[in-house]
Amino acid sequence: MLLLLYNCDIILIDKIERGIGMNIKPSTTLRNDYSSISLLAHQTQEPIYITKNGEGDLVVMSIDAFEEREKMLLHRADILEAEFSRLFGEPTYSTDNIREMLKEKYYNA
Repeated sequence: MLLLLYNCDIILIDKIERGIGMNIKPSTTLRNDYSSISLLAHQTQEPIYITKNGEGDLVVMSIDAFEEREKMLLHRADILEAEFSRLFGEPTYSTDNIREMLKEKYYNA
């Protein structure tokens, strides 16, 4: 883990485990220089951790990044639900099975 101090902002870099940097900003930056926080959020598409009195307080991210994250989490939940269904014995179908079922359904309609 590597801590960098850059313009009074701390950037935590965990190269071994995650390979990404965490943007950590004090609450005064949010209050005094909102535009730089907004710009950073839009440029990186990553969360920005806001601290208050040296402790984690908030996470800020762009709307686009938030919406993408929500889509990804919903997709993961759908996959997990399907995997649980498979593990608990629900029937599974191959692509060929599905094609045949659709042909029968629409051929007989």
